[in-house]
Amino acid sequence: TGQGTRDHPPAQAALRDRLLSAVVSCFKRHGAAAIDTPVLELRETLTGKYGEDTKLIYELQDQGGELLALRYDLTVPFARYLAMNKVTNMKRYHVAKVYRRDNPATTRGRYREFYQCDFDIAGQFDPMIPDAECLKIVHEILSDLQLGDFLIKVNDRRILNGVFAVCGVPESKFMPACSTVDKLDKVPWEEVRNEMVGEKGLSPEAADRIGEYVQLHGGLDLIEQLLQDPKLSQNKLAKEGLGDMKLLFEYLTLFGITGKISFDLSLARGLDYYTGVIFEAVLLHQKNEHVEEPVSVGSVAGGGRYDGLVGMFDPKGRKVPCVGVSIGIERIFSILEQRLKASGEKLRTTETEVLVATPQKHLLAARLTLISELWDARIKAEMLYKKDPKLLKQLQYCEDMGIPLAAIVGEQELADGVVKLRDVATREEVRM
Repeated sequence: TGQGTRDHPPAQAALRDRLLSAVVSCFKRHGAAAIDTPVLELRETLTGKYGEDTKLIYELQDQGGELLALRYDLTVPFARYLAMNKVTNMKRYHVAKVYRRDNPATTRGRYREFYQCDFDIAGQFDPMIPDAECLKIVHEILSDLQLGDFLIKVNDRRILNGVFAVCGVPESKFMPACSTVDKLDKVPWEEVRNEMVGEKGLSPEAADRIGEYVQLHGGLDLIEQLLQDPKLSQNKLAKEGLGDMKLLFEYLTLFGITGKISFDLSLARGLDYYTGVIFEAVLLHQKNEHVEEPVSVGSVAGGGRYDGLVGMFDPKGRKVPCVGVSIGIERIFSILEQRLKASGEKLRTTETEVLVATPQKHLLAARLTLISELWDARIKAEMLYKKDPKLLKQLQYCEDMGIPLAAIVGEQELADGVVKLRDVATREEVRM
């Protein structure tokens, strides 16, 4: 297959199917409608929306010379859809493949073609109610999939920008500073500081001041502490962000999920379009009992508020506030796949309930008649494509494919007008 892409054999496709249906059923439980958009977007729709990652967009040219691109995520197409159709409120989910011209580290579940599962709420609502629901959804899905311990880190772009402002960063450098801070989960503060000063041109003093803030994490207590902070409390943006963060934590407390949530000032999220709350879920890796801090094994969901994106597509610049979450289904998929391999258990790739079998020769007609009746009764049934297969071979096929039942029709059964139903696992038989 092409570089950075892969085929999915039946076992993988079955696992992916199971995963996606768990995620989709959560989205439906929260009242979202499904939409679909084309894989191809106009190039100008996508460029300039992703910050430093714009270089990863796959560009295409069609015969008429129209400049197209493969969609890079599901959020920008959603914003375009809302603007084009003048939709001002909508709760939608979208599960589809997206494309990134990355140099893929395929070992870590990063590919050039991969699925995204998004849930978004668009519309003018009271603050933090939809945002809280997005976090609840992440919590439900990660609990459902039983991936082990996880942590959802939350921050707000306004708090981060407020921190940059009071630390003496010029506004033109907010975005670059943001994408550097975003690396804090992967590299130590020293390296981040060096990049800020060396590459992004921040003063060493500003970088050190930023360091005092971005290494803080906690809960409501930290929010209160920062609301009292003499420098931050003077900043309008930070104050707004902290006020909303406090509200968010009140709602999350009512949802009963604050145990897995951390207000974390180092969380930045690299994308340019976020304007308010941002969040990211990471799986935690318990190395052993006496580790103080559990280690993260990477992000499995992320999202946030993007109130300006729809306005970028509207000719009149009309804004539609939005908040959403994307479930990192590929990362989760590779984790579950490795677990399945390690456990050695076999995943069924088909859903066949019964194999129609015959113990003697010259009974193909009986099998075809019976299987047709089963199919018409909407029963999932199979038979072997041979005129006279041996019974052992047919039962072996049940074992191999995990088919629970065999419906056996021999001469005796035909004469008596019955079918012998055999439980493949226990070998019990009943005539019916």
